[in-house]
Amino acid sequence: MKESRGRSNAQTFFQIERIPSDNHIRQMLDPVEPSHLDDLFDEIYQAFLQQGVLTAMRAVHQTQLIALDGTWYFSSQSNNVHCEHCSSIDHKNGQTTHYHSAITPVVVSPRHAEVVTLKPEFIVKQDGHEKQDCEIAAAKRWLNKHAQQYAKGNSTLLGDDIYAHQPFCRQALLHGFHFLFTCKPSSHTYLTKWVEDLEESDPIRSCRERRKDKRNRWETCEYRWCHGVPLTGDEDSLKVNWLEVRIFNDQGKQTYHSSWITDWKISENNISGLVAAARARWKIENESNNVLKTKGYHLEHNFGHGKQHLSSLLVTMNLLAFALHTLMHVADGSYRLIRDKLPTRKTFFEHVRTLTHYQCFENWDHLMDFMMEGLEIGPYAKKD
Repeated sequence: MKESRGRSNAQTFFQIERIPSDNHIRQMLDPVEPSHLDDLFDEIYQAFLQQGVLTAMRAVHQTQLIALDGTWYFSSQSNNVHCEHCSSIDHKNGQTTHYHSAITPVVVSPRHAEVVTLKPEFIVKQDGHEKQDCEIAAAKRWLNKHAQQYAKGNSTLLGDDIYAHQPFCRQALLHGFHFLFTCKPSSHTYLTKWVEDLEESDPIRSCRERRKDKRNRWETCEYRWCHGVPLTGDEDSLKVNWLEVRIFNDQGKQTYHSSWITDWKISENNISGLVAAARARWKIENESNNVLKTKGYHLEHNFGHGKQHLSSLLVTMNLLAFALHTLMHVADGSYRLIRDKLPTRKTFFEHVRTLTHYQCFENWDHLMDFMMEGLEIGPYAKKD
């Protein structure tokens, strides 16, 4: 398009005068650490605040719910495609899997489908350490770096069972966070036995709630909870509050069961909200990681591995794109109309890719107007 028309969408959209090759882009970006993009995450976060989105998403005593989870974004069994930052798994058959992973925190809400992407923390071997990094160690670093911005007593951390252990719970409290973590009986045998013994001597608090589910069908929720439960059998064990829910359909069949630990005081007035918030943790997988991997962002695609930071920098750009698209759906009327009209994110990306291949647009507004006119929506909707 540049050669035939004298300009291209790379120039009009991004002010790129000379288009570099793929290899040049990779070589240029490889030395750049992902932390150089932190300010962009902060700008998007502030924009969500200004739009009132983060306030509307608050739950559990009006706190911000931050879900933590680790996810892989690259893996290879080739000895030629790995770097010093790769983690590895040695298999019994002699093969080695090299991989990259990261903690990808998001703000979630029981009442909102959207999630707000926060700055990631990469699971990589740390300087001065011989052992490989792990998800919990990376999550602790995330707390250290971002507590001042996200905690201040106004955030509740959500996480799966690996977070429901004393060292991480203590770290969360020391940094000013509240927590609400999944607590499986199989991995918390001492706590589970303590609750069982308590039930025999002093009945656990409980209540029931009858309500309609998302499909407008009746279900019954049975809640149980107790306070001051030792997380471990040690003398200095952290005392936590334990809660459980069992959900039954209208035929009396159990359809869901889970339990959690928290530092929040539990009562009949807030147990339902606590459970709803705890279950919202799944949005980090369903509405974030799964979307990034299967809905057009290709998070696990090897766009370029590099020898230094290329792989982690590219995935950070991917997370930024996802965050910006979520913000645009909230704040940009034209974008929201088009996205709501098209069936999937993939379809939207395909339309943009096809249109920009054949036509040079003056700017993004020109493209949005062209798409709305073609779809006959917004100011171009047909009038009866």
